[in-house]
Amino acid sequence: MSIEYKFPEGFWWGSAVSATQIEGAAAEGGKGLNIWDYWYAIEPNRFFEGVGPETTSDFYHSYQDDIKRMKDIGHNSFRLSISWSRLLPGGRGEINQEAVKFYNDVINELIAHDIEPFVNLFHFDMPLEMQEIGGWENRQVVDLFVDYANVCFDLFGDRVHKWFTFNEPIVPVEGGYLYDFHYPNVVDAKRAIQVGYNTMIASAKAIEKFRSHHFGESQIGIILNLTPSYPRSQNPADLKASEIADLFFNRSFLDPSVLGSYPHKLIQLLEEHGQLPETEEGDTELMAANTVDLLGVNYYQPRRVKAKDHLPNPYSPFMPDWFFDNYEMPGRKMNKYRGWEIYEKGIYDIMINLKENYGNIGSFISENGMGVQDEERFMKEGRIEDDYRINFITGHLKWLHQAIEEGCNAKGYHLWSFMDNWSWMNAYKNRYGFFSVDLETKERKPKKSAYFMKNVAEQNGF
Repeated sequence: MSIEYKFPEGFWWGSAVSATQIEGAAAEGGKGLNIWDYWYAIEPNRFFEGVGPETTSDFYHSYQDDIKRMKDIGHNSFRLSISWSRLLPGGRGEINQEAVKFYNDVINELIAHDIEPFVNLFHFDMPLEMQEIGGWENRQVVDLFVDYANVCFDLFGDRVHKWFTFNEPIVPVEGGYLYDFHYPNVVDAKRAIQVGYNTMIASAKAIEKFRSHHFGESQIGIILNLTPSYPRSQNPADLKASEIADLFFNRSFLDPSVLGSYPHKLIQLLEEHGQLPETEEGDTELMAANTVDLLGVNYYQPRRVKAKDHLPNPYSPFMPDWFFDNYEMPGRKMNKYRGWEIYEKGIYDIMINLKENYGNIGSFISENGMGVQDEERFMKEGRIEDDYRINFITGHLKWLHQAIEEGCNAKGYHLWSFMDNWSWMNAYKNRYGFFSVDLETKERKPKKSAYFMKNVAEQNGF
C-alpha cells in the first residue's frame, strides 16, 4: 500500500490527557483538594449523571499497562499534566513524596518505552486553597504557581525536555468567570479579564524561571485552543465581528505568548469599555522577554460569527458577545453525536496564520478529537468500530500535511485522547479515546481507531 501522505522525519505521534481527567485516586496518595473535588462535593447535580472526579479512568493505578498500550499503538510522545494539588497539597509548602514517586514512575516508564513525555503544569485544576485566596485574580497565587513550576523543573527537568505552562488558559476564564461552566461560577468580565491577564503573567514568570535552570535543548511552551473566527460574509460589519471574536478568544493569549505583547486593538477595546486589568510595573518587559519556544494547538471546531442582530442591552454585564453573534452556516458538516461542526481545513488555516503572523513558530497539534455519546452502539464482535473517528483524524491530517508542504513548522499530532476520560461537567458523556474504558471494571479495550493510529505512526503517514 503506497503512502500518499508522508510526514516529516521524527514527527510526534501520540495523544494527550490531563491529571484530573484520568488519574482518579482523588483522595489517595496524599493529594490535596482541587476546585473540581470541591465543586463536585457541593454540587454533584451539575455533573453528567452525577459522576465526579474521584476515580475517573484510574491511570494512577494502571499507568504501567496504559503506557504499554501507548507503545503498542505506535506512540512516540504523550502529553500529561501534573496535578498541582497532588504534588503540593494546598498549593504550597511541603512536597508530597508519594506524588513525586508517582510522577517519576510515569515519566521513567514512558522513557523506557521510547515515548517522550510532554509535561503540562496546569490544566484547569486549581488547588482549592489557592482558589480560596482568589485564584488567578490574586498575584500571590501567580508567584505560588511559579514556585510549584520550579519544584517540577527541579524534580523532573533532567528527563522531561518538553514543558508547557498552561493548557487552554482561556477556558478557566470563560468557564469560571464569564459563562458559568467551571467553579467559581462567577459572571463578571472585569474579573475574567484580570484572571486572563494574571495567567499570562504566571506563564511568563514560569518561563523565566525555567530558563534560569539552563536545561540546554529543553523547550517550554504553552497550549492554546485556537479556533479560527470565520465571518458570515465579507460585509464590513461581519468582518469586524470576526476580528473582535478573534481578539477575545485567540489573540488574547496567542499574541502575548508568542509575540510578547497584547494586540493594540484589544487594549483599545477594553479601555473604551472600562475593562482593562490591573497591571504592575515591569509586566510589559517580563512578557516581552519570556515568549514561548513551542506552541501546542488544540483544534476541534471553527467559530463562525456575524454582526449583531440586536444591540446589546446597555444595562447587561459587559461580555465579548456584545460585539458578535454566533452564526450557524447552512449545510455545515456536523459531528451529529456531539453537536459540533467538523471543519478540517481549520487546522490548515491556523497553521498558515502561525506561519504568516507568528514567525512560523515550532508548533504541533496538541489536541484534536471527536467526542461521541453511547459509543457501545457501534460495537461489533466486542470492538467499537469508530470509522467516524478514523475519518475525522484522516481529514484533519490531510490538511495538516498540506500546511507542512507549504512550509508550516508543524511537528506532530496528538489525539484527545488516549482513552475515554472524565470530561469536567460532561463526565463520561462523550467518549474520545483510542481505548474504551468500562466505568465499572476500568477495563480498557482498543477501538478500531487504535489500530488505524498504529499503522499511521509506524508508517509515519497514510
